[in-house]
Amino acid sequence: MAKLTKKQKIAQEKIEAGKIYNINEASNLVKEISQTKFDSSVDMDVRLGVDPRQANQMVRGVVTLPHGTGKEVRVLALCTPDKEQEAKDAGADYVGLDDYIEKIKGGWTDFDVVITMPSAMGKVGPLGRVLGPRGLMPNPKSGTVTMEVGAAVKEVKQGKIDFKVDKFGIIHSSIGKVSFSPEQIAENAKEFMSTINKLRPSAAKGTYVKSVFISSTMSKGIPVDARSFEV
Repeated sequence: MAKLTKKQKIAQEKIEAGKIYNINEASNLVKEISQTKFDSSVDMDVRLGVDPRQANQMVRGVVTLPHGTGKEVRVLALCTPDKEQEAKDAGADYVGLDDYIEKIKGGWTDFDVVITMPSAMGKVGPLGRVLGPRGLMPNPKSGTVTMEVGAAVKEVKQGKIDFKVDKFGIIHSSIGKVSFSPEQIAENAKEFMSTINKLRPSAAKGTYVKSVFISSTMSKGIPVDARSFEV
């Protein structure tokens, strides 16, 4: 195990052993313990009392964070010519169809989100072998397959993210940057948790939210009281 630096030891000592923090306290603390020289991401991990192997206990959704993620999201709009200007005006980084499909088939994946149209899915569908494993395949449930291409691009640019519980029952997502104010981090976290709570499957029994942690890049996780998200 790598030896902790003096700064890292001081940062870790700020997290009291056995203490569960409320979200406002944790939002302040995550800024204090960040030791990176770059603007670290603030991540949130929520362990749920669901069995993701059961279709009726899958938790997946989208949320628009009030303050965005702080990350510059590169959007590829795969659309027909009549929608290209709409996508460009909304801020898409790459706009087109056939040329970009060929580039992707060749291994190009320098983008973070793909937005397309129902009428283009016949061409986009075969890209699943490249996009699927990277979590980039557009999906109607996440709003990335739509006729409202411009609106979808704008939402993604403003901080819309999609999330999905993994095979271990954990939802992991970035909810901001260390440069955000504690209030912005807390508000983003509350919106994220509110969305997760609304998606509780009726088949899920017992405790739904088992644990919540927030952390910054390379920092120790801070345990958060799930009840502190309630308004």
